[in-house]
Amino acid sequence: MSASRWRANHPEAAAAPASFLPPAGAARKSNAAYSALLFFTVYYFLRPEDFIPGLAHIPLAKITGAVALLALLLVPSKDRPRFPLEIKVLFLLFCQTVLTIPFAYWKGGSANIVFNGFSKSVIVAVLVFFAVTKLSDLRKLLFVQAAVIAFVTVASVMAHHMDSAGRLMGLQQGTLENPNDLAMNIAISFPLSVAFLLNAKGGRKVVWLITLAFMMYGVVATYSRSGMVALAITALICLWEFGIKGKRRSVLAGAALVGIIGVAVMAAQPHYMARLETLVRGGDVEGADDKGTLEARSTLLKKALVIAVQHPLFGVGPGNYQVVSDEWHVAHNTYAELAAETGFPGLILFLVLLGAAFRKLRAIRALPGFDADPEVRLWRSALWASLAAYAIGSLFASSEYNLFPYFIVGYICVLHNIVIRMPAGSAEVREPGNRTGAGKRKRELAWGR
Repeated sequence: MSASRWRANHPEAAAAPASFLPPAGAARKSNAAYSALLFFTVYYFLRPEDFIPGLAHIPLAKITGAVALLALLLVPSKDRPRFPLEIKVLFLLFCQTVLTIPFAYWKGGSANIVFNGFSKSVIVAVLVFFAVTKLSDLRKLLFVQAAVIAFVTVASVMAHHMDSAGRLMGLQQGTLENPNDLAMNIAISFPLSVAFLLNAKGGRKVVWLITLAFMMYGVVATYSRSGMVALAITALICLWEFGIKGKRRSVLAGAALVGIIGVAVMAAQPHYMARLETLVRGGDVEGADDKGTLEARSTLLKKALVIAVQHPLFGVGPGNYQVVSDEWHVAHNTYAELAAETGFPGLILFLVLLGAAFRKLRAIRALPGFDADPEVRLWRSALWASLAAYAIGSLFASSEYNLFPYFIVGYICVLHNIVIRMPAGSAEVREPGNRTGAGKRKRELAWGR
């Protein structure tokens, strides 16, 4: 994008000093990185190679990730914003996982998880932070994640894609295939879908309502206890943020109706109710298909803590808890498993990362742009609910090496970076008659690279 075209699209910045405007070359490279990031996000969550023959032989995810990263690296450092604390901590966490490899029980397995899996988390967070520079770009990226997760959920439910135990699975392979990971992703994306529902009108609102109904049923159909806990947390936060604090009576009425329907649906699923009962009861719960869950999960947790104490600095290596514990199950607790596999330094860095992200969400509330733009308030509330859902749900699931929580951290850093550059009273101006409230901007504030 040329500087003149950039000025034309941002008339409010015409009087700004030249140093405030992004150089033409930097803008073009940033646009290329953003386009590649969008494609990577769709590819990561949708996994089209599982449906399109021959596509699995082409590493499109790695190619697009490399293109996006290269485009950002080619932008002069003076034109890029500084790394936020969250990305610095995430990079330190990655370094800690690398340091654990020589001390790992199975070095090859740990190296594969670190370099072929967890390394993408750092790249994703960096790409999101550097490539997304406008609120409209962030909205589009959030829409991609919410829409793809919704599509996978609806398609999986419609196809009745179940495992041998009758639990709903994602249609594709990879992260969303596992019922627990599918349920966690639904819970994290749920508040994003609620935000799009609140911004929609007419037919789009109906589509999002149907989508949310499928997402709630999808969590029940996975029989995932961690997913249900995460969904309950995010639903309560959405009710508080959008309904009570936002003074939206429709949200309160809808929540009451959904609550009644949800209780009825779960009551009609005795097998699922039995599984939920195992969260608080010891011994064998009839019909749970998961005997003695409380004791079993307690054993896994205790073994993880023992292993962490025995290997406090470097752990036993990423992915090795299952082998060392002799249980051949994950710890079903992100924090305990991370301590066991990367040592207490890894756990501390992970906690610092989550804490810093929560503090950044709180800091957004004190910025002038927060009061000026209702859309900023909408996305801040949605991201808070998503992060809280993950933080609580991860107490019952192992997801420390998956990418989806680090997407959320990247989104939060971007929103803070955008809002901090908004002067007071700088709410975006939308075209008259735009009923969606989230349509194309008539003009949008610039923020310097």
